[in-house]
Amino acid sequence: MYTRLQTARQQWGGTSTAIDNWLEERQQLIVSYCKLAALPPFDKQQDNQLPSQDAILGFCQLLMDYLSAGHFEVYDQIVSQCQENGSDSKSLAKALYPKIAASTDVALEFNDKYAETGSDHHFSGFDADLSTLGQALEERFGLEDELIQTLHNKHSKGSVSA
Repeated sequence: MYTRLQTARQQWGGTSTAIDNWLEERQQLIVSYCKLAALPPFDKQQDNQLPSQDAILGFCQLLMDYLSAGHFEVYDQIVSQCQENGSDSKSLAKALYPKIAASTDVALEFNDKYAETGSDHHFSGFDADLSTLGQALEERFGLEDELIQTLHNKHSKGSVSA
């Protein structure tokens, strides 16, 4: 996930304030995900304990912020550019959006299940749910990057602006 983020920053960094901010939010989300999942370089939880409720809540807030920025800021701009710059780009946007929306559903389910639970709630499926979410995010990032890359390549003079 992080390698993909670095590539995205190299390719589109500076082309749009909205995209720069969105990629910054993506980085925060990835770091928070890795901490929550105890992925390297972050240490494993002691005695196989689950992350704290505060850590889960913080991650869920970042997740919702990232989804919102995509849906309500960046996607709107991309779709607008697609409409201005040709039917091929518009067709791509229409084809990718439902796939991106599927990952939104996974993220919302995770948030609904874990963001509002009390500390006495048992998280027996937490690791599996976090893994499923990670896979959905990885796919989402690829789809988002594909959409931005296609627009950037085909319409470099009219790249997404903010």
